[in-house]
Amino acid sequence: MGVWHEVSTAKEENRHEIKLAGAAISKRISEEGLDKSLFQLTNLNLLNISDTCLSVIPDDIKMLVNLQSLLLFGNKIQEFNENITSLPKLKVLDLSRNQITKIPESLNNMKELMNINLSSNLIETMPSFGDFPNLITLDISNNKLATFLDIENANLPHLTDLKLKGNGIESIPNYVARILPGVKNFDIGDNQLKIIPGEIANLTKLKELNLKGNKLSDKRLMKLVDQCRTKQIIDYIREHCPKADQSQSTGKGKGKKGKKQDEQPPDEISDLCHSMKILHVEDDTVRVKIIENEVGNVRPYILCCIVNELNLTDDLFKKFIQLQTKLHDTVCDKRNTATIATHDMSKIAPGDLVYTAKPPKVLKLIPLSRARPYTGEQLFQQLTAEAEALRKEKKRNVYSGIHKFLYLLEGKPKYPCLEDASGKVISFPPITNSEDTKMSSTTKTMFVEVTSHASLSACKNVMDKLLQECLLLGIADEPDSNSGYHTLTVQQVKVVDTEGNLKSVYPSRTDCVYEGSNIKVFRLPKNNN
Repeated sequence: MGVWHEVSTAKEENRHEIKLAGAAISKRISEEGLDKSLFQLTNLNLLNISDTCLSVIPDDIKMLVNLQSLLLFGNKIQEFNENITSLPKLKVLDLSRNQITKIPESLNNMKELMNINLSSNLIETMPSFGDFPNLITLDISNNKLATFLDIENANLPHLTDLKLKGNGIESIPNYVARILPGVKNFDIGDNQLKIIPGEIANLTKLKELNLKGNKLSDKRLMKLVDQCRTKQIIDYIREHCPKADQSQSTGKGKGKKGKKQDEQPPDEISDLCHSMKILHVEDDTVRVKIIENEVGNVRPYILCCIVNELNLTDDLFKKFIQLQTKLHDTVCDKRNTATIATHDMSKIAPGDLVYTAKPPKVLKLIPLSRARPYTGEQLFQQLTAEAEALRKEKKRNVYSGIHKFLYLLEGKPKYPCLEDASGKVISFPPITNSEDTKMSSTTKTMFVEVTSHASLSACKNVMDKLLQECLLLGIADEPDSNSGYHTLTVQQVKVVDTEGNLKSVYPSRTDCVYEGSNIKVFRLPKNNN
């Protein structure tokens, strides 16, 4: 086996970073194994081997003593090689989307670590945490943890982001606030929590708390979790959730005061008095045909709807664009979970749309804010190059911004796209949509699509949140409306298969249910608008 050209080039040019990713690399690994001379590049600061069939981390990893970032996401790795824990300078460790089942105690030896990403593995238990003086982010979401992390004796002074979503955790220890004084983002959604300890309210720096998807026994808290922002949720937890140092009498005796507080909705909800009209789908309503055998392996989930009678001003349109950016960063998890695309309906060719996937060299569109057409391959390469240049300019150790979601397509034989009835590609998720159907302040009817590689429920959550925020923003209000109440008219859109069989319709009766708020949802036939 010869030396790989990527390795020889890195050696000749004394490069400090090397990236080996995608189908071509995967093929080489399966046929001849990983090039062992890679581990002679002892000056490497960053090693990225991702989205390949790599199943074993070689012991020689310990030779890369100057490594600061080790990115091994999206492989077939089953075992955490303890030699990783001997790397003295490692700051970023990403082993997400593998098949690892356990993590060794020696993880505690890695004092320089700033970012640990072990998400989307098969981890059932984690070692007790010790001293991590530099750790900022810890992501162990989408694993098989049944219990919360053992951090009772840990030193985590700088941890700001803790992600434990999508496990089977049944309780949160009451000492969590004492150990995690600096946590700003705490995601423990989609677990098996029933009771939230009142001590959570002592996390004084908390900005985002996600408890959605748990089986909370406090039904009022469940409503707040679905409808409100973190501040209202924390306020409720402080007042109503049990603390370890509370006596039983304090826990029981809400009395009249407790009842009164329970009946009064938080300020955010009591201020909402808006109406959303949902028009039922009719025969002439545009449909989306999904080619399941094409998109199934790359991005299989899509929901769409139409928002009618927009009255946008330049200022409102600017706020609407800012809203999309905010949702991409929050509920879409920086586009990792789902992606939103909005189009000017008047610029879409009449007729049904098609959601399919095409080879990177075949897919072609004019991307947003670009002047000429690109193939999917050209655009991917261009964006990768731009992100790489930005990373080097900012002297970062890890990719940021666009690289957070480019990996979703890296190495894929086909890219997902949405075509209009004329065959023109109007959207290339999760990367961009088309300049041809770009929204503006003069747009009157908006076509909305949300796609995901994760689940249909992820699409629903994002779409529900988007419509709620659009309603509260008042993007469809009459120019002279001073009532303080907003309205929004939403047209259902069906997604069907190639035979015309219904796959989904949005919004359905189970969508746009804003319980605990004063948003009134009216479901009407289209001609009753």
